[in-house]
Amino acid sequence: MYYVYIIKCSDDTLYTGFTNSLENRIETHNKGKGAKYTRGRLPVKLCYYEEFDNKNDALKRECSIKKLTRKNKFKLIKGE
Repeated sequence: MYYVYIIKCSDDTLYTGFTNSLENRIETHNKGKGAKYTRGRLPVKLCYYEEFDNKNDALKRECSIKKLTRKNKFKLIKGE
């Protein structure tokens, strides 16, 4: 199983990523060992995720979410 996720950083910015272990990845971010972007913006909080059966679909979805505006990412998080 693969996951695409959005986390909210302590400075109110959003970060989108993908992983095959969601719990571990969020924990890694919060330990300061995740993406360079999140290291200075701790703690982070999981806001949204989607599940995928294969890596290719997850990566495509991650790319499409990263292209969304901040406003549209919040709409996605809210389920609109």
